[in-house]
Amino acid sequence: MAAMAPPKDFNIHMLFFPLMSKSHTLPMVEMAKLFAARGADVTILSTPLNASLVSGADSSIRIHLIPFPSNFSSSLHTVSDLFMPSLSTETILRDHFDQVLKELRPDCVVSDLFMPWTYAVAAARGVPRLVFDGYGFFPRCLEDAFLKQNPLQNLSSPETDSIVLNGLPHRMQFLRSQFPDPDEWAKPTPLSQIWNQAAEVDPKSYGVVVNSFYELEPDYVNHYRNVIGGKAWAVGPVGLGNHGSVKNDNECLKWLEGKSPGSVVYICFGTWSDFSSTQLREIALGILASGHPFIWAVRNTSNDWIPEGFEEKIEGRGLLIRGWVPQLLILNHSSVGGFVTHCGWNSCLEAISAGLAMATWPLFGEQFYNEKMVVDLLGIGVEVGAKEYGLMTEDRKEVVTAAMVEAAVRKLMGKSEEADERRRKAKELGLKAGRAVAKGGSSYNDVGNLIQELMEKKENGF
Repeated sequence: MAAMAPPKDFNIHMLFFPLMSKSHTLPMVEMAKLFAARGADVTILSTPLNASLVSGADSSIRIHLIPFPSNFSSSLHTVSDLFMPSLSTETILRDHFDQVLKELRPDCVVSDLFMPWTYAVAAARGVPRLVFDGYGFFPRCLEDAFLKQNPLQNLSSPETDSIVLNGLPHRMQFLRSQFPDPDEWAKPTPLSQIWNQAAEVDPKSYGVVVNSFYELEPDYVNHYRNVIGGKAWAVGPVGLGNHGSVKNDNECLKWLEGKSPGSVVYICFGTWSDFSSTQLREIALGILASGHPFIWAVRNTSNDWIPEGFEEKIEGRGLLIRGWVPQLLILNHSSVGGFVTHCGWNSCLEAISAGLAMATWPLFGEQFYNEKMVVDLLGIGVEVGAKEYGLMTEDRKEVVTAAMVEAAVRKLMGKSEEADERRRKAKELGLKAGRAVAKGGSSYNDVGNLIQELMEKKENGF
């Protein structure tokens, strides 16, 4: 369904171009809805097979389909296995994107952080590009410090275990094992090349639109704007009013109805995280030993890791779900009292918005940064104990034991003063998240401020 070009005087025309991944596309679609609701004319670009992810956009939003060349596999239309297929998008989509800019003549482009090639195409057409950052200000500021200080290359000794990032609002110390191996990262992989391109062109872009809210990380919003010097708008949390069109008879929601308030722990490690059979078995044993009711969303489709008698022992107490789950509805259900998470930004923000404390198990990317924010900065999390960065399952040598899982769940769901304080802080942040997106809130105002600035730039010439 190709979109017709709107008249140039029709308010401000914003073209959204998401990464072809569910965890990146859905937040951008929700963000596009915010701008459409405030009067912006919005178009979302999509590949044909990825269109189902944007079909939930309201009727005021155009969806423009970019055809894929017939000689490319249909698996490249969408991303189900991390970034590897998606990083071919420049070769496949560059000319199509340029043609869309020529036909639709948008006033600005909002494209994903992991699509840096869109900057040059947009710049050649005189269209300003805004970066959609799927991370928050805190991890963005820490990554900026990491890239500038290069601590892995400047270690005084190869045996040094600690890494300190300086020049930030707070002292940030990590283990060396929580970062990728510098020799491996230096190799020219598709992911490292994309990351390097993004670091080069993002500062040249018009600014950054972030799925976060000022009250969550004020020191780091200010640090990014005033110290790093980037233009940025905090417009989240996006999607708070959209918990999905899930029927009331959904299996896990029906199951939750019979549980006591705050008694259930929800466990999910995201769409890209993967574990060995050995690790999955340890998780299962740890959850079982914790004694708490649980819902566990599992990617693995085999049964070879399930401990003997596990399914019989959890009957009535635990729910094992393979495939998609209505995460927002689960997190916001009154029976759920805690979240075991891989610390992806979307998951952290959804838990914060729901007012839930977390048990943190980061794996790769910015997730160790997010854990630091959740546990140390916000005081709403407990560490499970994962200390090893690993993009793929085979990269992680250490196994988090069942005893560690059990201890973290008991600590998260317990009745101690510390647990009560974590829950109090989490509920307070959840209220702040709701106020931020309400009329007059900080994120509501940032959406309006960006639209107003774009309108003024359009009138005066970008």
